[in-house]
Amino acid sequence: MSVPLLDLKVQYAPIRDEIRRAIDEVCDAQGFILGPKVTELEQRIAAYCEVPAACGVSSGSDALLLCLMAAGIGAGDEVITTPYTFFATAGVIHRVGARTVFVDIDPLTYSIDPAQIAAKVTPRTKAIIPVHLYGQSADMDPIMAVARQHGLLVIEDAAQAIGAEYKGHRVCSFGDYGCLSFFPSKNLGGFGDAGMVVTRTASRLETLMKFRNHGMAPAYYHAYVGGNFRLDALQAAVLLVKLAYLDQWTAQRQVNAARYQTLFQASSVAGLVGLPVTASWATRHVQNQYVIRVPAARRQALWDGLKAAHIGCNVYYPVPLHLQECFAPLGGRPGDFPESERAAQETLALPIYPELTAAQQQLVVDTVAALLA
Repeated sequence: MSVPLLDLKVQYAPIRDEIRRAIDEVCDAQGFILGPKVTELEQRIAAYCEVPAACGVSSGSDALLLCLMAAGIGAGDEVITTPYTFFATAGVIHRVGARTVFVDIDPLTYSIDPAQIAAKVTPRTKAIIPVHLYGQSADMDPIMAVARQHGLLVIEDAAQAIGAEYKGHRVCSFGDYGCLSFFPSKNLGGFGDAGMVVTRTASRLETLMKFRNHGMAPAYYHAYVGGNFRLDALQAAVLLVKLAYLDQWTAQRQVNAARYQTLFQASSVAGLVGLPVTASWATRHVQNQYVIRVPAARRQALWDGLKAAHIGCNVYYPVPLHLQECFAPLGGRPGDFPESERAAQETLALPIYPELTAAQQQLVVDTVAALLA
């Protein structure tokens, strides 16, 4: 029996006919860029995230970039974020010409450590980008307190966390902007790249919609230099079908995560494998990834052994951003952010997709135990 890290084919099979009909509707209408499907998805995602408005965009990365552009952040400005995240979080800061200022993570949740943010604020700081990593929220109250004290924008990176909750409220409903990714591997994934920015103010929404379409409004009149960040109608049609199943899939991810906890705690390596921790504030963890920790000296052998046994696994992320070659001009050195570096050396993601069976999970745990014995 093999266990893939993610199996989108088993998700697609039961909803294939619904998705094909939705795609056919778009093809019959021959309207492929923005349009009524995109508007409907924007309205439904905004409601799902407990915010008034949303702007569909071409990817989760472009969602982050669009927020920075719309906010006028650029050369001479600084943006605070975490070095332990997907590259796009910091990459977009560099692309607008601003300087990325890193803050280390909390070792249990892998999210930015709020207690370290204030010390990094300077007169040049314009925004904070907290990342809701692996499906649970960052600790938003102290982050928002620092932002209010210094007049900073907060851009929530919720690419991995649609539907996650912080103290009973959905992520993306706290900051000035919230960014979602609908990359196919996400909990709500399209059939290619797609994303969304959500916001609580009409004025920000209006600016976002101009910037996503080359800064144009009305047609062929450009108040800004924006970009081509528009959402395809085909992606919106697919996502509208899938959105109806999202809570069901999330519930099954939560069941799978709980089963892993039970199986690992009963295994022979219970004291050797560090299991994911759900923070007290994370009232809804959507389990985008199930990430264990093992001693750094044993991680590579475990990784290789699982792959040899046809069990999907991966490391998110093997090199913290402050040590990436492209960010060398920022002056980052080993030891600067020890918790991020330790997480990069010790973590390993295991399969957690909704359709994962109990037998497959038992095989995963048994194989991990055998390899670490």
